[in-house]
Amino acid sequence: MSQRILTDRRGPILIVTVNRPEAKNAFDDESSHAMCAAMDMLENEDELFIGVITGAGGNFSAGADLKAAAARGDGPRERPHRGGFGIMQRPPCKPLIAAVEGYAVGGGLEMALCCDLIVAASDTKMGLPEVRHNVVAIGGGLFRLPRRMPYHIAMELALSGQFKDAAFFERHGLVNRVSEPGQALDMAVDLAESLLVNGPTALAASKEIMWQSHNWSDADGWANQMPIAQRALDSEDRREGLKAFAEKRKPVWKGR
Repeated sequence: MSQRILTDRRGPILIVTVNRPEAKNAFDDESSHAMCAAMDMLENEDELFIGVITGAGGNFSAGADLKAAAARGDGPRERPHRGGFGIMQRPPCKPLIAAVEGYAVGGGLEMALCCDLIVAASDTKMGLPEVRHNVVAIGGGLFRLPRRMPYHIAMELALSGQFKDAAFFERHGLVNRVSEPGQALDMAVDLAESLLVNGPTALAASKEIMWQSHNWSDADGWANQMPIAQRALDSEDRREGLKAFAEKRKPVWKGR
C-alpha cells in the first residue's frame, strides 16, 4: 500500500492515517487509490470491526491537492471504485470514526461526512470554502451536510465558505465528541473500543441500514432493511451472542 495512506491494526480496530503532512494531507490520485484499498481492507476482512480515519502532522485534510490536479491536466484517469478520495461515493459498510485535528476543509470535511461518528479537537477548523474559488463542493458535502445539521446553518456554511470550530459543529449535532488538541485520535479509539462490546455484524448492519435509509420511504424501509439485517441475524456472532447471554459470560466476536 502507498505510504500516502498508513494502516495500523489495533485488534479489531483499523486506524487509517492520511500521511501527506507536507501538503496538509491533501489528496492526489495516489492517495485516493490507497484510501480505497484501505476501505476495502476494512470492509472485506472479518477480523476488522471498526475503522478510524485520522491525519498525520496535525491536520485531518485540506481537501484536494489542486497543484497535483493542475499538473495532471484533464486527461483520462482511473478513478477509485469508491469515488473521490477513495471513499466519498461508497464508504465501507462497517462503522467509521473520524478523528479530526487541525483543518478538515473542502474535501477534508466531505471525507469526515463519510464517517459515522466524528471526534474533533477543540481547535479544529472545518468548512466548505470551494465557493471562494468559484468551485462547487461535489464530494457529497452539499447534500450530506444539510442531512446532519439544520438546513439554514448548512446553507450558510456552503454559501459563505467560512470555517467554524469544533464547538460550533458539536452544538449543531455534527461532532460527537470534542477533545483537547492532539487528543482526537485517542478519544476516537476510546469511542471505538466502547462499541466493541456489541456484535460486529449487528454494528455493520445497523450502520448500513441507517446509511441507506436516506433513500427510503418508511414503506420501503420495512422491506429494504431485511436483506441487510439478515446477514447479522444468520451470523455466527448472533449465535455466540445468545449463547454468551445464556452462559452469563462476555461474547467472543468473530465478525462473521
